[in-house]
Amino acid sequence: MSKLKRFVLCGLLALVPVLFARSPLPAFAQSQDPKALLRAMEGAFVSVADRVMPSVVNVSTTPKKSRGEEPPETHERFREFFGEEFLERFFRGRPPREESRAAGSGVIVDSRGYILTNNHVIENAEEVTVRLSDQRKFTAKVIGRDPKTDLAVIKVEVPAGSLPVAELGDSDKLKIGQWAIAIGNPFGLDRTVTVGIISATGRQRVGVATYENFIQTDASINPGNSGGPLLNLDGKVVGINTAIVAAGQGIGFSIPINMAKEIMSQLIETGKVVRGWLGIAIQELTEELAAGFGVPPRGGVLVADVMKESPGEAAGLKAGDVIVEFKGQAVKEVPDLQRKVAATPPGQPAPVVVIRDRRREQLTVKIGEMPGEGTMVAASTEEGWGLTVESLTAEVAARFNLPEGDGVVVTAVAPGSQGARAGIRQGDVILEVNRERVSGVDGFRRALSKIAPGQMVPVYLRRGDGGGEYVVLKKPEESPPKR
Repeated sequence: MSKLKRFVLCGLLALVPVLFARSPLPAFAQSQDPKALLRAMEGAFVSVADRVMPSVVNVSTTPKKSRGEEPPETHERFREFFGEEFLERFFRGRPPREESRAAGSGVIVDSRGYILTNNHVIENAEEVTVRLSDQRKFTAKVIGRDPKTDLAVIKVEVPAGSLPVAELGDSDKLKIGQWAIAIGNPFGLDRTVTVGIISATGRQRVGVATYENFIQTDASINPGNSGGPLLNLDGKVVGINTAIVAAGQGIGFSIPINMAKEIMSQLIETGKVVRGWLGIAIQELTEELAAGFGVPPRGGVLVADVMKESPGEAAGLKAGDVIVEFKGQAVKEVPDLQRKVAATPPGQPAPVVVIRDRRREQLTVKIGEMPGEGTMVAASTEEGWGLTVESLTAEVAARFNLPEGDGVVVTAVAPGSQGARAGIRQGDVILEVNRERVSGVDGFRRALSKIAPGQMVPVYLRRGDGGGEYVVLKKPEESPPKR
């Protein structure tokens, strides 16, 4: 036997405890029969596919458009995400009367007909159609969607007990190296099963959603897998597949099912998601800033500004404070604090430890409710700009202490993004992009969509002091994660 074969067999033997952790090892495993081990692995994957595949659905949509017309923005978005070949096959090659398109996948999570999927699968839909594995078709109702996590819940009306339901697992127990099984409808190929491992957990700054804590996997995920389940070897859903890295192979991302459970419960109960809010602007601690404030790098999050009449101001937070703990847990990065605050119910008191003038102080913040939950997030975030914006309504202007008018206010800037490199900051009001006036989120999206990859354009903005300033924004040339 060659050294390579011995190496492979040793690896297979090491998998036996995983495959049979819940029962004593059978005789064939004890005998270390190579064929028996391979059959055991095969049987495990087949068992998961047989059990879960019926609960995976195909989700197709009728876009909000006139019959026979494809909105240019949507058309270009699919070209960017999925490529020309996909567009040719699924749009141009269809008969004129066909209005719906294969948009993605979903998984049935409740016998009452609730289905979990991605927000980007159904966000622009006039009508949503769900097709089950037994070819039954239903028109689904959108119960609620959450762009900030890219999750959505839809529902079909069926007799009680007539739907196969997937079992939800515990994503907090995932370990790097565990098996991962993805089921979905890539490129319209119904219920495709792919296998890999959990490559990483807690991935942030992917650029897909506002709140990111992704599971990374090398199980093959392609356009159309969006909204489908990521499973463990027990056949339990541990994630909802949402994005891939276009420039790489074997790099896919899934939303942890524990995060999805919380969002899903709120969407089913109220149709919206309520999040906690401090009312402060925060930024990462660079090595230089950390040294200046007397804390180690990645030793907390710097408070850049405190909004008037916000929970943070009421608690005594000040610009220049370094938040090092929130509710007894260490804070290392901006996304870390954002998730912790957002997950705290409004009205609940939360202890916050800060470094102020090189001394530790403990404050108690009564968490507020994040305003503007229905605010649109600019599509530019998906394209690598790293900017989240809101239209400058009277409410938003008051919140940021800005005059009401045209433009969009920047509510978040991803560190290291193109927006951050251009010098754009939270609280800036963007008035023009490439000499084109911006009148709201939609206008901002349109202006950015006209910028070619690699092109550098002037952006005119107004700072909090009322002065105007130009910065230069460059569109990334590297492909973003696909969803």
